[in-house]
Amino acid sequence: MKGIAVNSFDLNGTSYPLMWGGDAVNYTFGYAEAYARICDEEGMNLGMIPGKIVMCEGYRQDGSTILVSKGVGSVIVGEDEINPDYAFTYPLPATLTSPDDAKKVMAYIRSTKYPVATILVGETWKDVVAPKVVSFSSRGPSPVTPDILKPDVTGPGVNILAGWSPLASPSSYDGDTRSVYFKLVSGTSMACPHASATAAYVKAAHPDWSPAAIKSAIMTTAYIMDSRLESSLEFAYGSGPINPNATLDPGLVFNASETDYINLLCKQGYNTSTLRLVTGDNSSCTTTTPGTAWDINYPSFSLYVEDGQQIMATFTRTATNVGSPNSTYTASMHMPTMMSVQVEPSVLTFSSTGETQGFTVSVSGPAITQQPIMSGAITWSDGIHSVRMPLVVYNYYPGAPYITHSQNSIIVPGKRNKLNASFKHHAVNRML
Repeated sequence: MKGIAVNSFDLNGTSYPLMWGGDAVNYTFGYAEAYARICDEEGMNLGMIPGKIVMCEGYRQDGSTILVSKGVGSVIVGEDEINPDYAFTYPLPATLTSPDDAKKVMAYIRSTKYPVATILVGETWKDVVAPKVVSFSSRGPSPVTPDILKPDVTGPGVNILAGWSPLASPSSYDGDTRSVYFKLVSGTSMACPHASATAAYVKAAHPDWSPAAIKSAIMTTAYIMDSRLESSLEFAYGSGPINPNATLDPGLVFNASETDYINLLCKQGYNTSTLRLVTGDNSSCTTTTPGTAWDINYPSFSLYVEDGQQIMATFTRTATNVGSPNSTYTASMHMPTMMSVQVEPSVLTFSSTGETQGFTVSVSGPAITQQPIMSGAITWSDGIHSVRMPLVVYNYYPGAPYITHSQNSIIVPGKRNKLNASFKHHAVNRML
């Protein structure tokens, strides 16, 4: 059976007694099985632990209870119905397994007089499914500005080999005395430096580019994700995984100025007083009438449609040529059949680098109700560059708020006969 963890401990294939934590209840102080099964230190009869591998149902258990009790290792049960998709480092031989596999382990324990198990040293393999957005990564849409697609892009942030202080424990348990210089780490703390370095890379090559132009280059050159792997589609991965090598020569960029964002804030309900708290200058709102963000020069399109309303919107964008002086870009589209999309003009001709050309994107379709995300993309190509701009339409997404522009408010919707107990540890390489 396969579990997942960063495991460098070697038990040499030796089998040890295997038990369930719930069989070690500390009755002396009146604790119940519920405490022992999650391997709560006070709730367990620690005298039963030495020399054993213990299955703990506490997903957030760090293994320290088994370690201090002189146990050999731990099988930790994950909280999801699927296999966990990122690895933890534990202070003892351990594996994190799914609830379904835990049932098989439990069946083995109950059907065998002397159940045994071993935990093997961690192995890695090429994950043919990658890249895939990890389960803990936040999903869109944006509850604040639904007309801007979020997230923008994805970065590699799962099981990243990173430098580690030798003075810090490689696990979350302070009693772990190991000292390492490298560790597999997951989270925003890993994806962020990849994305930041990509932005710095572009800035070094194009020091005169604005932050918006740099973001545009990163978004429009991102890899295309396999939509079959993620039901949330662009609400999970945005434009896709970053592709640093392509960002230096995106062909076109979609620039946006400070004024563009000031206008956006004013349409989101800011007045002059609250706006200045953000800008720190004398900026002012000429209007505070709630409106859409369809005209902000963003390299993606997001359309929230109120329930029961027709799909209908017109976006305006301005492309800046950063490629060959004389170039012609032609628009192509990949869209769901429910939506009709028109790009006008569908051909952009440039005669110099730095020249700008505007275009509109008109989206129309039938009235929709409780419609999850539908997505497609518009791609501008000159035969050398492919400038890809995702487009999403939706009016419902599980767990996300309904958003009404007219009220500028958020409305939250209601609400083998004998198991071969040998565990291998694997570190998956996936995207955040």
